[in-house]
Amino acid sequence: MDRKYDVTALGELLIDFTDSGKSEQGNPLLEANPGGAPCNVLSMLQRLGASTAFIGKVGDDGFGHMLDETIRQQGIDGSGLCFDYAVHTTLALVLKKENGDRDFSFYRNPGADIMLHEEEVNTELIENSRIFHFGSLSLTDEPVRTATHRAIAAAKNAECLISFDPNLREPLWKSLDEAKQQIDWGMQQCDYLKISDNEIVWFTGKQDYQEGIDFLFKTYPNLKLITLSMGPDGSRACTRTIRVDVPAYLQEGTIETTGAGDTFCACVLKMILDHGIDNLDENTLVQGLTFANAAASIVTTRKGALRVMPTEAEVVQFLVERG
Repeated sequence: MDRKYDVTALGELLIDFTDSGKSEQGNPLLEANPGGAPCNVLSMLQRLGASTAFIGKVGDDGFGHMLDETIRQQGIDGSGLCFDYAVHTTLALVLKKENGDRDFSFYRNPGADIMLHEEEVNTELIENSRIFHFGSLSLTDEPVRTATHRAIAAAKNAECLISFDPNLREPLWKSLDEAKQQIDWGMQQCDYLKISDNEIVWFTGKQDYQEGIDFLFKTYPNLKLITLSMGPDGSRACTRTIRVDVPAYLQEGTIETTGAGDTFCACVLKMILDHGIDNLDENTLVQGLTFANAAASIVTTRKGALRVMPTEAEVVQFLVERG
């Protein structure tokens, strides 16, 4: 499929305020990092030599214009980015708990990312892409939910491969029942599903991960590939006939896990671009997950995922050093 873009993504582009120590008065210092899962994915794809485009909305404010400039600096086509003149750019405060988990607080009621209207979706970008990628945050509210539906319709009409990452953020949903309903819709649309360990247990009700994966394959006949990220326990990839497990690369220098799942997802998408989703054998999946785990491990040692994704050469060097 000869198209201008390898991957176009739709969704949230926001500012992640991340923990950056304490002031002299003992107050927390927060660094304004460009973020948002879809653009994190695209930024890593750009590092791997893929061509990408983004569709979304930010506020016509200082942060919005900073984000616009940032994604263009990464090489992402930003012609699908819109500006809202009434609603500010979405903000997220990401604080690290004592156990190492992240605590998210969102300033998004409303935030500019949910104000994307269906008529603002640049369908030409989608029609000129091999893969369309989205997450569940563009399904939490209107009008962006309807905009996402329009984008999916355009992707299917153009015969794009569709990639979905549920990326559950509980505080952004009115209820977990609504979240499950919308994520179910997302799963009905996609060929490739990237899901995490806590998400698969929550969504399927299965404590055993493989039982959860088998349930998803049975429930959604459209699914061709599922990857499961399991944090320090590594990752798993399953087609309908193959399963592979690859251990994680743990590092003492880990700062935070923001962006690690997005980095992993991007590497899997590059594998799909290179080999095709219908031609994935066991060896290809093992190599793909090994590379993806390594890239995700590198990102955990850096602050601000979108701007600091590793290059292919850095990941290869990391794997060489790890033997």
